[in-house]
Amino acid sequence: MASSNIALAERFTDGCYDQGLSEVLRGLLYIPRQLSHVWLYDERGCRLFEKICQLPEYYLTRTETGIMTRDASAMAALLGAQLAVIELGSGDGTKTRLLLDALVHPRSYVPVDIAASSLARTARAMQRDYPQLQVLPLCADFTRPLQLPPLGSARRLLYFPGSTLGNYAPEDAVRLLRSMREVAGPEGAALIGFDLIKERSLLERAYDDADGVTAEFNLNSLRHVNRRLGIGLDVSHFRHRAVWVAAEQRIEMHLVSTADQTARVGAAVIRLQRGDFIRTEYAYKYTLEGFARLAQQAGWSLSQGWSDAQRWFRVQLLAAN
Repeated sequence: MASSNIALAERFTDGCYDQGLSEVLRGLLYIPRQLSHVWLYDERGCRLFEKICQLPEYYLTRTETGIMTRDASAMAALLGAQLAVIELGSGDGTKTRLLLDALVHPRSYVPVDIAASSLARTARAMQRDYPQLQVLPLCADFTRPLQLPPLGSARRLLYFPGSTLGNYAPEDAVRLLRSMREVAGPEGAALIGFDLIKERSLLERAYDDADGVTAEFNLNSLRHVNRRLGIGLDVSHFRHRAVWVAAEQRIEMHLVSTADQTARVGAAVIRLQRGDFIRTEYAYKYTLEGFARLAQQAGWSLSQGWSDAQRWFRVQLLAAN
């Protein structure tokens, strides 16, 4: 079953996200203009993000990996044996391996991702390196109802690393956490990584590196939507910007227009003046108290959590209420 799912995932080459033209146009025609952050993650975007994770400015990945390296055994001791691990936004699986290596006889692993080619590579590598583990890749948008493969009676662990929760406004984050609670079931658990509020300059550098990799990652979202939906905005007339918005406790990534420009899509006309921007992503940063409020609203109770020595990042275990 695992091999057939991997083969199915490989039939898709440009992700599984099906946001329509009308939804994208609605985001571009009204102020503030915005694109869903999901458009960042076509095949090229996934490769660029993997590169971002290695950058010196991007502390998030190495900090969370350090926590998992140090504390995965303690997490496993609390979680127990024979788990079905469902990972939302699976990426390359580096942190997942640290978790799987610590768990006692995990039964199955369900990586969920919208970038199908990347998903297939991760699933094949996991199946090769963990031959006793049932690997069941699911190409899907995890913000929508998931049709999970059969998992039997195994207790479910939702694994959500990388501070991806921060890409959602608080009300959307609660909805996502509530959906995770439903997927986990009455005996389930969740292990979630999230970024903590810290010095502004450190945050902004993490999203605007000196080598321009994040800038290219951001610009690629426009290439993606142009290619998929024929929007026709000139990528060369945009620049990347990352800014900390203290009132919202979030980083925002923008594509700033460097010229007056117009694009036509059917009857719709998208007009941007020089200096206008399209918001492509925001990344909320949390206090422990703020994250706890979100989790509790969604039906989770907080169990143990782990942070790095500088208290930059947190991996939190949640139990279903």
